Amino acid sequence: MWCRSCRIAGCSTGIITASPCANIWALRHNTEPTRALRSDVNNYRQAHIHRKDMDMKIGIIGAGNIGATIAKKLAGAGHTVKLAGSKGPEDIREKAEEIGTIPVAAEDAVKDVEAIILSIPFAQIPNIAGLFAHLPADVVVIDTGNYYPFRDGNIAVIDEGKPESVWSSEQLGRPVIKAFNALLAETLTNGGTAEGTVNRIAIPVAGDDARGKAIASKLVNETGFDALDAGDLANSWRQQPGTPAYCTELALPELADALSLAIKESAPTNRDALIKSFMEETSSLSHEQIVARNRKVTTPR
Repeated sequence: MWCRSCRIAGCSTGIITASPCANIWALRHNTEPTRALRSDVNNYRQAHIHRKDMDMKIGIIGAGNIGATIAKKLAGAGHTVKLAGSKGPEDIREKAEEIGTIPVAAEDAVKDVEAIILSIPFAQIPNIAGLFAHLPADVVVIDTGNYYPFRDGNIAVIDEGKPESVWSSEQLGRPVIKAFNALLAETLTNGGTAEGTVNRIAIPVAGDDARGKAIASKLVNETGFDALDAGDLANSWRQQPGTPAYCTELALPELADALSLAIKESAPTNRDALIKSFMEETSSLSHEQIVARNRKVTTPR
């Protein structure tokens, strides 16, 4: 299935209607990164034990498939969610109210919130940097974006190896947590399951701040997925397009393996080869076929 606007299979700006496929990689339980992340999450929960249900105020900039689906799930979990689209609040008012969120302008999405989730085209990040100039330091910023040169244009420093979210952080002038980027829109919509489900799909969470990662991981869990600590932002290239962890629907132990198997130099080649193969298809692929192809192309040989 294809994104209607940029032709990326499973892109957040398009519509995917196939069902998620099952896991096929071998399991390995209780990894060190998993234990460390659970400790961070537990510490965060303990520190906020007196807040009723740990409800948060969250601003989401970007009302496409990824942004709107995250907004819907987090509002359903009891959080107060403000949602901003590219054309202003009136353009998304019906959608926002239908999913239990508050339609706002982008400048209002960053006010009086504890976390901000960015779900906009990657190359547009510099255009909203001014919104973050006076943001309190304790507000967690989560970057869900991915760099696709054919859509975003070439960004030389990223082409030369700078991790995407390191670049995003530099553009915004503040730390970010990289999460929600490594899953297809269909996976986010229909692939989530209850905490504790066997073979629950996991997604990587990378960043330099333990508290920020713990908050992001809590939100990931509430959307129906396990979160795996993927290390610091400098290593977030391991979850970028073209890597074994990207859009391959893996459980926690499998995902840890996939992150460790990533080859930085191969990722852009894999990314572009996948895009080319998807664009050359003469008929729509099922969700299962997309995931299978992602796994096949990105698995090191």
